[in-house]
Amino acid sequence: MKIIGSEEHFSTKETLAHFRPPGMVSPKDTGSKVSRMSIGETLSNAEARLRDMDDAGIDMQVLSLGPGVEDYDAAFATSLVAETNDELSEVVKKYPNRFAGLASIAPQNPEAAADELERAVIKLGLKGALLRSHSKGEHYDIQKYWVIFERAEKLGVPIYIHPREPSPDMIKPYQTYPELTGAMWGFAAEAGLHAMRLICSGVFDRYPNLKIVLGHMGEALPYWMWRMDSKGPGAKSKLKKKASEYVKDNFYLTTSGMFYHPALICAYLALGADNILFAVDYPAESSVEGISFIKAAAICPGDKEKICHLNAEKIFKL
Repeated sequence: MKIIGSEEHFSTKETLAHFRPPGMVSPKDTGSKVSRMSIGETLSNAEARLRDMDDAGIDMQVLSLGPGVEDYDAAFATSLVAETNDELSEVVKKYPNRFAGLASIAPQNPEAAADELERAVIKLGLKGALLRSHSKGEHYDIQKYWVIFERAEKLGVPIYIHPREPSPDMIKPYQTYPELTGAMWGFAAEAGLHAMRLICSGVFDRYPNLKIVLGHMGEALPYWMWRMDSKGPGAKSKLKKKASEYVKDNFYLTTSGMFYHPALICAYLALGADNILFAVDYPAESSVEGISFIKAAAICPGDKEKICHLNAEKIFKL
């Protein structure tokens, strides 16, 4: 079965010059020769990435920038993402059957971000954009950012919201136990909150065809769908639909970094196969482990094929 990974990260030499990630923890031994690259491997090392993909059994990756630009000066970030998108498009053109790309945009200047999204899609052939959750503490439900969503809907491309540590206004309770600020808990709490803020803001009533992608099996939204309707928004809400309906109508989720079958079955029952995409979260997670997970999933072959590649082909217009 064809396999497309929908949240697979890269960096460039220029982004690495401004971003120094901590050393990656080595993946647990899977019994495979696959070697996981570090986030420090640049986009120019496509051949090494392709070897890892071949060894794991992944046909295509949808690439997105790992280091975010959301905290930089607006002018610098806008310039940096344009260079990054140009470089990414060249790699995609070189390996069109193996790579597709999501644009980087700098939300610090929302109008410029929308224009860069349009340039990246129309001129460079990229398939949407990835934003890290919150920019300098601001979430994108604030209306000054809606021009980005308006442009994405007009172009017919999704926005992938990738988690990061909780915003400065919220991070203090997490810092008692620093591990809580990251992937153990804080990332999902932050991205899930961001998704709920978007729903409550009414952005999907304004742009009903807007599509948002969330990783990590939906940042817990499938689990909470009954309760989000039971406890609000209430009768005074101006929203046109139930909260859970927006999750079903406007969100896709990926399996990135959540290789846990009970979580997959929860999402599968809550949303159906049409809203789920396979992803690894490479190189933070092992491609071998991701492939073993999806192959062992107790779902019917037709729905598994949707998750493994058909949905990605449709959503990203591959």
